[in-house]
Amino acid sequence: MKKILLMTGLFLGLSAMPALCGEMPPAPPEAAVETAAAVDTGDTAWILTSSALVMMMTLPGLAFFYGGLVKKKNVLSVLMQCAIMLCVISLQWVLVGYSLSFAPGGGFIGGLKWLGLQGVGMAPNPDYAGTIPHLAFMAFQMMFAVITPALIIGAFAERMSFPGFLLFSVLWATFVYDPVAHWVWGVGGWLRDLGALDFAGGTVVHINAGVAAIVTALYTGKRKGYGTPVPPHNLPFTVMGAGLLWFGWFGFNAGSALGAGGLAASAFVTTNTAAAAAGLTWAVIEWMHSGKATTLGVATGLVAGLVAITPAAGFVGVIPAMLIGVLVSVVCFVMVAVVKSGLGYDDSLDAFGVHGVGGIVGALATGLFASAAVNPGGADGLFFGNMGLLKAQLIAVGATILYSAAGTYAICKVVDVLVGLRVKEKDELLGLDLTQHHEGAYTVLE
Repeated sequence: MKKILLMTGLFLGLSAMPALCGEMPPAPPEAAVETAAAVDTGDTAWILTSSALVMMMTLPGLAFFYGGLVKKKNVLSVLMQCAIMLCVISLQWVLVGYSLSFAPGGGFIGGLKWLGLQGVGMAPNPDYAGTIPHLAFMAFQMMFAVITPALIIGAFAERMSFPGFLLFSVLWATFVYDPVAHWVWGVGGWLRDLGALDFAGGTVVHINAGVAAIVTALYTGKRKGYGTPVPPHNLPFTVMGAGLLWFGWFGFNAGSALGAGGLAASAFVTTNTAAAAAGLTWAVIEWMHSGKATTLGVATGLVAGLVAITPAAGFVGVIPAMLIGVLVSVVCFVMVAVVKSGLGYDDSLDAFGVHGVGGIVGALATGLFASAAVNPGGADGLFFGNMGLLKAQLIAVGATILYSAAGTYAICKVVDVLVGLRVKEKDELLGLDLTQHHEGAYTVLE
């Protein structure tokens, strides 16, 4: 444990050395001066609020959603992983992640201009958001960087060691998330220049994390006893987590308008509509399939709807959002209930089946339903006469799948060699709460 903490600290410390040693060029005077004419207080208030909403999606939203689904003996390990993710990636982001993602650079990755937030001040950066402080934009994007690797937890829950988890998360955020974020959102990013659209992270967040999830699930192997049905230990936790995710998602999507205006309102409504349609659709499918609609099914469905609308939220109207919600529930239900069972892989909490597949559905649906009438800053999709957007979306999806899969596998190998990725069999049987953290959520383990 000391070894992994030292390695993580060394990584973050070395990232900050140029800024600490004064080797970075001084920030231009205008970067540190906020002018009343440039900064819109309403927009700034909304983005700061949205940043807090997205933070809440990781802790406690995702923590409770995932925590309720695992066994009693592993619930604290999931909560701990979400909590420490917020700590570690927040530091990684301010030291190196934001610069690699958004600083001027090449088509593949950003430069080092903003290491340690040098030059990131209170004045707006017009390349990204012209009415809010650059620091506010950075903070908003930081919360996306936090939740993306946190989503992967659902794939390896109940079997990854805590030291391995820490090192994996830092490396994955740096070498997988940051480049893909630059491709799609960074000035000069090759997918951005290609014309691919991703309003709030369908490609950058959900496809990226979902593909990483299936790779880590396959690499770590199945849990002991996999195949024997084990019901969620605390469905109220999961439902509460789903509610917090839905609530926080308004900041995730509507906040991505980067202002408190009509586009934010449109994204808010499309987000809610898709989630509602997806949750209801999943319930109906379950009812037809097994004769009962379940609480877990509705929670899973609404999250799938939120995932699928994420890339499209600021580019489509309300009726397309409803159709996206219906479509994603059908596709994800088949993936989770049929394909996963047939292939037999152990994606513990269906991170790939919901986030990866849902993100792909949403990204491609954006290429179909996007309308410049909704957002002049976007483009028309196939159903509005533009085949080019769908081609760009297909390229973005394919490139992200390939890069995330290769990068994640390489990181798994490195982490496995350095500190070990999976816990010992006896530790897994006893539970990660006790063996990794010397704590217990309940007095009864099973």
